[in-house]
Amino acid sequence: MPELTSMINIGKEMAKKLTVVGIDSPEKLIELGAKTAFLKLKMAYPQVCLVHLYTLEGAIHNIEFNRLSEDKKKELKEFSDGLKG
Repeated sequence: MPELTSMINIGKEMAKKLTVVGIDSPEKLIELGAKTAFLKLKMAYPQVCLVHLYTLEGAIHNIEFNRLSEDKKKELKEFSDGLKG
């Protein structure tokens, strides 16, 4: 089974955090999706921010997080902002 760190954007620290919240493989991350994975991370690590959400989305789609479309970034930002209020 591939390691989380084999995914683009996922370094050792992010992989460790994901594993702590029960996401221990690329397949599991893809199955859950970026938003659900971000929610799990946010509950365990309140300091995670929008960039982490972009990172997860990019990893799932195998693209650098800063290459996400503006529409996708807007959607993810609205999701993240919705968690604050």
